[in-house]
Amino acid sequence: MDTVSTETSGRTLIVTIERPQARNAVDGPTARALYDAFKAFDADEALDVAILQGRDGAFCAGADLKGVAEGRGNPVHRDGDLGPMGVTRLSLGKPVIAAVEGHAVAGGLEVACWCDLRVAAEGAVFGVFCRRWGVPLIDLGTVRLPRLIGASRAMDLILTGRPVSAEEAHVIGLANYLAPKGGALDKALEIAGRLSAFPQLCMRNDRRSAIGQWALDWDQATAAEIALGMETLRSGQSQEGAARFAAGEGRGGAF
Repeated sequence: MDTVSTETSGRTLIVTIERPQARNAVDGPTARALYDAFKAFDADEALDVAILQGRDGAFCAGADLKGVAEGRGNPVHRDGDLGPMGVTRLSLGKPVIAAVEGHAVAGGLEVACWCDLRVAAEGAVFGVFCRRWGVPLIDLGTVRLPRLIGASRAMDLILTGRPVSAEEAHVIGLANYLAPKGGALDKALEIAGRLSAFPQLCMRNDRRSAIGQWALDWDQATAAEIALGMETLRSGQSQEGAARFAAGEGRGGAF
């Protein structure tokens, strides 16, 4: 049975981890299937946004330790863009939203941090639960988590492995949006629809600059932003948007 499924809703791709019997833990084959699904999404011009979720009330419990014990372990390489959890070293040109129901822990937390935005449903739980088993954060959790929520809060989670509720995740900036229990996907689809309605080149280039600046000093980051901004301006997209504004769109703060 396929452990990853995909479906489309307009210009949004919904990717679902289909291993509810293991709380959607990811083994080696599932990691590869996630990687392939998101590579295909990035190359598909008919799609603007992707949503990642888990089946039946759990986002992802991390790497499948039973799979490791049975020889279905996750790939760990120093080079390349295939991460142990499949997608965590993959750089995409379009945004991904995590729709989190239930547990997003250990490697599942790292996958959620890889996404651009996170919707947490009531009852969702985040945490570095792999702390108990001596399994390291090797899907860029020690890199992304401090950048998302700050060094002090990230160190608390990394050292203690304690559970973090949806409400606390929202307060500390780990979750961008809250939703009622069972409503994470609907909220993510709402957000995806808004993102898809924007001029895409401009949004994608601004996203690309915001992600890329972490590896650059100030002058390099400034130059990269200008280069991407000029690409957007040369496309005519900004002029077209300005013409729509001049014709009356967006008055009074209408979005």
